[in-house]
Parts: sequence; C-alpha cells; structure tokens
Amino acid sequence: MIAGIEFGGTKTVVAIGHRDGKLIEEFRYPTTNPQETLGVAVDWIRQRGVPEALGVAAFGPVMLADHGDGYGRMLATPKPGWEGFSLSSCMRSAFPGCRLVIETDVNAAALAESHSGAARGLADVVYITIGTGIGAGILSGGRLVHGALHPEFGHLKVPAFPGDGFAGVCSFHGDCLEGLASGPAMAARWGVEASALPPGHKAWEMQAWYLAHGVLALVATVAPARIVIGGGVSQVEGFHARVEAAFRKVSAGYFGHAMLAHFVVSPVFGQQAGIRGALLLVASASHEDS
Repeated sequence: MIAGIEFGGTKTVVAIGHRDGKLIEEFRYPTTNPQETLGVAVDWIRQRGVPEALGVAAFGPVMLADHGDGYGRMLATPKPGWEGFSLSSCMRSAFPGCRLVIETDVNAAALAESHSGAARGLADVVYITIGTGIGAGILSGGRLVHGALHPEFGHLKVPAFPGDGFAGVCSFHGDCLEGLASGPAMAARWGVEASALPPGHKAWEMQAWYLAHGVLALVATVAPARIVIGGGVSQVEGFHARVEAAFRKVSAGYFGHAMLAHFVVSPVFGQQAGIRGALLLVASASHEDS
C-alpha cells in the first residue's frame, strides 16, 4: 500500500493510492497542532493497512537537506506549535520499516503537474500556491530544487503597487510577497475574504501586479517553461490571464521563452495537486530517504 499526506497551513489531506499519483481514497480535515493533526492521519492510514511507502508533502519551512536526525524537522514557522516538530520521527515511529519521503507541499504539487497535469512532460516548471501563505515549488532539469533549505518564494521582497500603503501581514517581514498578497493579506487589506471580491474589483489588479513581480524573479533566476498557480486566492475568474499580462508588461519583452501564450496557467489537478505529488514522491529514487 502506498500512502501520502499533505500538510497545509489550513487543511491536511491523507490518501492511499498508486505510484503514478492516482488516488484510491482520500480524507481532508483541518490542520491543528502537530500531535492531533498527525494522529488523525496515522489512524486513518492504519485503518486501511500498513504502507510500504509514505510520501509526505509539508508546508514550510522544513529541513530537507539533512537526511539524519534533522530530516523533516519544522523550522521557523508562524503556525503555533509546529516549530521544531519532527515529521520524520513521528512517521518512523508510527510506521517502522516504511520507506519515507518528505518534501514541501509546493514541490510535490510541481511534480504532479509536470507528471500528468498542466505542465505535462516539461522538465522546468514552477508551481505557486496562494492561500494562507505563498510558496513556490521548482522543478529544474527534472529535479526538485533544494539548497541549504528550500526556496522560500513567499518571502521575496517586491515593489509596492503604486499608491499602496499597506504595511503587510507577514510576522517576519511585513511587506514581503506573502505579507502583501496572501489570503490573510487580502482579507486584512479589503476587510473581506478574497472569495468575496468580484472579478472587477481593484484588488485583482493589485494582486496581479504583485504576483507578476514574483513571476519575473522566478523567470530571471530559474527560467521555467511554464508557471502553474494554484491555491484558493487564484480561483477568481481571469486571474491567470491577469498575472500573465502583468508579467509581460513588467518584463518588457526581455524573456523571449516566457512570452508564449499560456505561460501562466491554472493547475489541472486543482486542490489535489499536492496529495498526488505526495504519492509520486515514493516512486522517485532521487528523493528517497535512505
């Protein structure tokens, strides 16, 4: 049995499925404290059998470079109770002998969309999520990108939209991209959730501006062939076309490979991209936890 878990800032998804990412069964529930959240996932999996492999896609920051005792340890997250918690210790204790692979949720989503989704067959892909936070998973040359940590795209500094005096909501940096354009930032700025703002509202022009500058930074550094944007905030009508148009404007035609139509697209798998990617992780020997 192959199992997968996606830990998001708001919700957690646990599933069983196949190595090609196809789901057999899944269950979604709110993310609370780590002990309760992982307890629900472990119990759900145990009711269905003993997994031979488990792929975990987690919100960050999470330690991935060290495959020793630090592997899977949550770092400086603003989510209460999670900093310092070891995902790997918990999973190894619950399922001894199970092959465990841990990744970021956005890297897992990038893997799923490149495997059989909106960026199918492409080796250079970025997946951006905009929800409780903002993050980006990067597939470069067919490999998921890590460094000493992993990309923290949401904490990129971007220029302010003309006339925007909003201070931002990031507890670390204030007006970084996440602080200006995440779901909580939109709610704080406009007084309502993003889903309540009509497509013609000025909020979406501003949102496209901020995301376009984030896309510009990605194109200038990792040169993706396609950018997939998911998450709850991205679901308003016309969002991806707005971001693509704003990117074309701020890039001034410099990046020829990124000027093709449909460079910025929505995910084929929607809210299932991360959990599908979690299942795909166990088939990738290059990301195996030995």
